[in-house]
Amino acid sequence: MTSDTMMNTNRFTLAFTVEQDRVLLREFLHGHGISKRTLTAVKFDGGRLLVNGEERTVRHILTRGDAVIVEFPLEVPSVGLVPQTGNLAIAYEDDSILIIDKPAGQGTIPSRDHPDGTVANFVAGKFQNEQVPATVHVVTRLDTDTSGLVCIAKNRHIHHLLSEQMQSIGFDRRYIAIVEGYVEVEKDIFTIEQPIGRKDGSIIERTVRKDGQYARTDVQVLDRFELNGEPYTSVSLTLHTGRTHQIRVHMQWLGHPLVGDDLYGGSLRLIGRQALHCASIGFRHPLTNEHVTFTSRLPLDMEGLIHHKG
Repeated sequence: MTSDTMMNTNRFTLAFTVEQDRVLLREFLHGHGISKRTLTAVKFDGGRLLVNGEERTVRHILTRGDAVIVEFPLEVPSVGLVPQTGNLAIAYEDDSILIIDKPAGQGTIPSRDHPDGTVANFVAGKFQNEQVPATVHVVTRLDTDTSGLVCIAKNRHIHHLLSEQMQSIGFDRRYIAIVEGYVEVEKDIFTIEQPIGRKDGSIIERTVRKDGQYARTDVQVLDRFELNGEPYTSVSLTLHTGRTHQIRVHMQWLGHPLVGDDLYGGSLRLIGRQALHCASIGFRHPLTNEHVTFTSRLPLDMEGLIHHKG
């Protein structure tokens, strides 16, 4: 099987060449990551299934060498997301995904505290200005005061494929953080597996609790150092789950809150936000099946602290 993707002024499409005989079109497409929900949308929302240039139903029987094209429905921008023009640090872009290097202080999606000026607003504006037939599907999001890489899918099918990776085989997300105190452990590489749930009486704060959702964070100590006579540790963290505030909660539970994270016990003396940066993300590209990795340099505020310049 081979596949290609096309993004034109009308719609997002996928093209396949069949390499087996007598297989139902429905089963063929399911085998290549196109879900039942997606096929329903194609059928009822204006998409098409073409075999050798002719429109077919999912019950059509394919033979070796057939050319299959899936024309997805037109993307409809969210009514509540206002397109805006603003600066976007684009780390990577192709017809299906967009990787943004987000600065600290910018929201990923609109919220009550940050109703506009978010990454999603600016991406919607970019798509509108470029007449790209896509809406904004955020695959990974960061807290407003966390800097680093954000992954966005340009089509709901691509979003579905990447979300499946995150749930099953994993979606590599590595962060760098600066925490308070010396992290003294038996090994400098260890794992925190503690369930996380909402803290009683709070709509924002999370905590480790027995009835929470499973959460796993791998931690590697990078360096221990002093600033103004106080001990600090820089750590690399890899997420295996994506719970709200997961890194912040796990490090607080360990007794080493993030520098600047006053919500979870960190001090604001050195930096005006939690010292947390998404330094790399990696995954199998949903169309080429190749493993891709994207990296981001530490911002100046964190780099200055780590190199004792803060």
